[in-house]
Amino acid sequence: MTKENESQLVKIRRALISVSDKTGVVDFARELKRFNVEIISTGGTAKALRDAGIEVREVSDVTKFPEMMDGRIKTLHPRIHGALLGLRDNDGHLAAMREHGIEPIDMVVVNLYPFEQTVMRGGATLEEIIEQIDIGGPAMIRSAAKNWKDVAVIVSGEHYQPLIEELKRQEGSLSKTTRMKLARQAFSRTASYDMMISSHLTSSLLDIGDSRTRGHGIGNFGGGGGTNYSRIFAERLNQQMNELGDRGFLLLRKISDLRYGENPHQKAALYEAGLASGVANAEILSGKEMSFNNYVDADAAWQLVSDFEELACAIIKHTNPAGVALGTSADEAYRRALACDPVSAFGGIVAFNRHVDEAAARAVTEIFTEVIIAPDYEPAALEVLKAKKNLRVLRAGKPETAEGLEYKQISGGMLVQTRDTHHLKHEDLQVVTKRAPSEKEIDDLLFAWTVCKHTKSNAIVYVRDRQTIGVGAGQMSRIDSVKIGAMRAQLPTAGSVLASDAFFPFRDGLDEAAKHGITAVIQPGGSVRDAEVIAAADEHGLAIVFTGVRHFKH
Repeated sequence: MTKENESQLVKIRRALISVSDKTGVVDFARELKRFNVEIISTGGTAKALRDAGIEVREVSDVTKFPEMMDGRIKTLHPRIHGALLGLRDNDGHLAAMREHGIEPIDMVVVNLYPFEQTVMRGGATLEEIIEQIDIGGPAMIRSAAKNWKDVAVIVSGEHYQPLIEELKRQEGSLSKTTRMKLARQAFSRTASYDMMISSHLTSSLLDIGDSRTRGHGIGNFGGGGGTNYSRIFAERLNQQMNELGDRGFLLLRKISDLRYGENPHQKAALYEAGLASGVANAEILSGKEMSFNNYVDADAAWQLVSDFEELACAIIKHTNPAGVALGTSADEAYRRALACDPVSAFGGIVAFNRHVDEAAARAVTEIFTEVIIAPDYEPAALEVLKAKKNLRVLRAGKPETAEGLEYKQISGGMLVQTRDTHHLKHEDLQVVTKRAPSEKEIDDLLFAWTVCKHTKSNAIVYVRDRQTIGVGAGQMSRIDSVKIGAMRAQLPTAGSVLASDAFFPFRDGLDEAAKHGITAVIQPGGSVRDAEVIAAADEHGLAIVFTGVRHFKH
C-alpha cells in the first residue's frame, strides 16, 4: 500500500469493474492489463472479460462470501468498501485494513442498472422496474468518490480513452485533478439517477398503483429506444415541481459552452431542462454561434409571438419589444413591426410564429439583424438568409406558450413561480367608463395587452390597427413610461389605444396619455384612486376597460 507521492499521482494497481453497459469495457480492461492492473469483477462483466481472454478475479474470491439473492448481494461487503474508503495516509485505517485482510482498490468502473431504459421501453411491471434500481453500484461509486484522493471512479464509457491516454503519459498513474473531476461527475450521476427513480416511482405509485392489483404494467411513456429518456424524466420532475412542494429538483443537461455570459468577463453555458420545445432546443441553421444575450433576447421574442394565434412578428431589443404587429403575410407583419421603431430594430432579434417566405426573408435582411427565429423557412427564404453570414437563423418548430415554472436566483436562494400563461378574452373585460370601446378598439386593446405582458415594468404600449405605435418600458415611474412611449413613436399616436401592465396610481398618467390622442385604455384596475382615474377618462372622452389581472415583468 502506497501513499500519494509528491506529484500527487496515484498508481493504479487494482481495479474493480462491474458494468451494466459493457460497451468499450473489454478494450479498456485490456489496456489496464498493460499496466499490470489486477482486475476484480462480478457476474456478467467477469464473463465478458474472461471470454475476451482477460484474467479476472471474482468479487466472491475477495469477499470470501458468495453472490446471492439473484445478484442483489455481491459487493456490499467490508472487504470491498473498506478497500475503497480506507485512507492511505491514515495509520489507523491502514492497520485496520491489514488486520482484516482488506486489499486497497485504486479504481472503480461502474455504470448503473438500466432503470431509465427499462421504464422507457414501455410495458414493464412495477416489479421489473424495481429490480433495475441499482444498490451496490451507487454505494461503490459514492465510496470511491468520497475517497477521491486515493481512488479513481469511472461512471461513463466516455472516460475510458482519455484515462488510458493519461495512464500512458504517467506510467500507470492518474493525477489528483483527474480523480477530483471523476468524483464530481460520479456524484452528479448518482444524484440524477436517484432523482429519476424518485420522479418515476412517486408519480407511478400515486397515479397507477401496484401493477399486481391493477392488472397492467406501468411506465409506458410511448416511444422506443431512440427516445431521450432523460428528457422524459426531466419533464416528470418539472411536473412535480408545479406543486411547489417542500423540495424541488431540476435535471439539467449541458448542450454547449457559450463564448461568454452577459458580459465578456463572465462564463456561460446552455443547458436544456427536459422540454422538447423552446429556444434552447431550436436548431441553428446558419450564422455565427449564439451568445448568452442572443438566447435571452430570442426567448423573449419567441415567447411573445407564441402568445398570438394570428400571424405575428416581433422585433426585440434587450428583451423589450421594439415593434410588434399582425399581418396577412410574414412580410407585411415584419414591415408593420419595423415601422414602430426602425432605429431600435437595428441589431435586434426578429421572431415569427409562422413559416418565413422569401419576401419576408428579403425584408429582414434589409437592415442588420442579429437573430431570426421562426417555426420553419421556405427553401428560397433560407438561401436569402444564409447569404448573411453573421445572421443567426433559428428553427424552433411549433410555437407553444411556455408552461411550467420560472426560476429566478437570488442571493442565498431561488424564487419559483408558475409562468404567466394568462390569456385575456373579450368577455373578461369590464367597462368602467361612460363610453364603451368599439369592437375595433377592443381588438387593439387585447393586442396591446398581450404585448404589454412581454414588456418590462413599468410597461406602457400604444397600439393602432394591431400594430405597436410606441413602447415605454422599464421605467421607475408609470407616467415616464407614458411619455417615453409617445416620444419614441414613429407613427402618429392619435387614434391609438393604450395598455398599462398595472393600474394607474394617479390620474396624471391618463392625462398625459390623453394629450397624445389615445381613445381607449386597458389596465388591471384595483387602485384606491380608480374613481379619480375613471373620472379623468370620462372628462377626456376615453373608454377604460379593467382586466382584473396585472402583468408585472421584471
